[in-house]
Amino acid sequence: MISISPSLRLDDSEVEMSAVRSQGAGGQNVNKVNTAIHLRFNIAASSLPENIKQRLFDKKDNRVSTEGVFILKAQNYRTQEQNRLDAENRLAQWIASALVEKKKRKPTRISKGAKLRRQDAKKQQSQRKEMRKKIV
Repeated sequence: MISISPSLRLDDSEVEMSAVRSQGAGGQNVNKVNTAIHLRFNIAASSLPENIKQRLFDKKDNRVSTEGVFILKAQNYRTQEQNRLDAENRLAQWIASALVEKKKRKPTRISKGAKLRRQDAKKQQSQRKEMRKKIV
């Protein structure tokens, strides 16, 4: 079970993980051992509530394929187990970020006093520059 919040958990069967060869430094070990983890999570087929699924789809994340599958590659660590835990944590954080509802923006207006102060400041600056001109 992958715990996302106290009330929300994902079953391990909903997440598909496979071990692949890691990229980058590591010497001969990189060519022999499958330490990186490819995680695939089908958002539409998951047991998440519909509103959370919709928020995940709305997130314009390039890790979500056109079929609605979240694909993650974890290869930060040298062992497969650490990469597996890292992938699960990153998936949980990504889903948890969709649990937070964004506040609606309240449209605001500039006050009349602020407009007047700005206009007065512009007039004063204009008069200052006017005084710097040559007298004809």
